[in-house]
Amino acid sequence: MTVIAVFADPPRPGLVLPELAESSPLSEEEAADLYAAMLKDTVRAAERSGGELLVNYRDEESADASDRSAEAEVRALVTDALSDHDEARFEVQVGSTFAARAGNTVSHLLGEEDAQSAAVVPGTAPMLTRKEIDSAAMKLRRNEVVLGPSERGRVHFAGFTDTIDFEGAYASPAVETLTDRAVDAGHEVGFLPTETRVATGTDLLSLVPELNARAAAGRIVPEHTATLLREWGLRVADGDAGPELVRTQTDSS
Repeated sequence: MTVIAVFADPPRPGLVLPELAESSPLSEEEAADLYAAMLKDTVRAAERSGGELLVNYRDEESADASDRSAEAEVRALVTDALSDHDEARFEVQVGSTFAARAGNTVSHLLGEEDAQSAAVVPGTAPMLTRKEIDSAAMKLRRNEVVLGPSERGRVHFAGFTDTIDFEGAYASPAVETLTDRAVDAGHEVGFLPTETRVATGTDLLSLVPELNARAAAGRIVPEHTATLLREWGLRVADGDAGPELVRTQTDSS
């Protein structure tokens, strides 16, 4: 069984997806709402897979000040995403950088908890599905490392049956850096299909048309993310400089 560690931040405006608010029609508050929706879809996919869901939440010291704790905010989102009989395990992130936090989590799960495999997943990869997670688990039987690429050399999934040197392992382009570290450790590396990981308006330019097309074709879409984008009326249209995000309606709320 693969332990799926979903890395989650409290959905606070300005803290999550700051580049998205700067490079799209969305405000900081809307970017935070979209982050919350994507996180819900990500944890639901992990919970429905054959793996074990572990939610790694941001510690309060590294998050913006708030009347609520970071853990409480993340727990509320995860509880809302899962059905009444489903439960998630929660642990605080440990480390000064994302690479350090990922490395600490993977090393702990493989070394101290004797997990067969462990995966690091950001809460901003709404197209990650139960099927893909289970496919990764199968690949991890033949490869020590399995990576799911995203646009611009990023990754939306990183699974391990053995550790690597995690210091700076997510340096851009992460898919190359992680692969190099795995090869240096003598590991075999497998890959998943490329999926969108949302951080900027450019990422939404890829995600929005795909979700709209899937919905029109009656295919499965990430429920929370697709519903929110539909409510906002986000679409991609030709602009003076090429494709751009536009809003065809305004959310009445």
